[in-house]
Amino acid sequence: MNPVIQSLHERKSIRAYEDKPIDPALKREILLAAMQAPTAGNQQLYTILDITDGELKQRLAVTCDNQPFIAKAPMALVFCADPLKWVDAYHSAGCSPRPIGPGDLMLAMQDALIAAQNAVTAAWSLGIGSCYIGDIMENAETHREMLHLPPNVMPATMVVFGYPTARQTDKPKAPRSPFETVVQTNVYHRLTGEELRQMAGPRTGKRSYEEWIPAFLEGRYNSAFARELNRSAQVYLQACSGEA
Repeated sequence: MNPVIQSLHERKSIRAYEDKPIDPALKREILLAAMQAPTAGNQQLYTILDITDGELKQRLAVTCDNQPFIAKAPMALVFCADPLKWVDAYHSAGCSPRPIGPGDLMLAMQDALIAAQNAVTAAWSLGIGSCYIGDIMENAETHREMLHLPPNVMPATMVVFGYPTARQTDKPKAPRSPFETVVQTNVYHRLTGEELRQMAGPRTGKRSYEEWIPAFLEGRYNSAFARELNRSAQVYLQACSGEA
């Protein structure tokens, strides 16, 4: 296994960091690596917010589901899906672009998330851990105000970075589903009951499938986080008005 693939297999979410700053030169390396990510039409339909204000980071820790480790992270980046800047460029050149639509926002979300993964992978190669914060998509009205997000721009994800503590380094990586339950050939088919059991198998531990699934349902799909996430998604889509 080559070093890049080995790194991808070993990388895991890190939620506790040493009290050690990230050198500005290394931060720049991570950001430049993010900017080298594949991008639709070479548009780079994203803006990266480097959160350096301690008070703002503390507020984000609260609004992102009360997770104190966010405020303690030496580096925090918000990757925003941003189709607006090109529409602004078209207008600045005297063009008459069509209104921005949900598809444009979805394409920008792809660009932003690919860039984020580049940043995460680059950081890991430098010995710097990271954790994705999907909660940044929640509380749409609050986060739009806090980050000064105009219509047609939304946070795709936040990632926090830092040097892992020894305990985090020793922590085992969460198991993934079996290959056969994730990779299909040519066309999609819905997993059978037995395949669904295999999919969940690595996660259930000592509990039976029938015991584990209801708890997972309430903790994930039916959670307050999931409900707020869907509400906020509607707010962002409604703000995708096509007005520049």
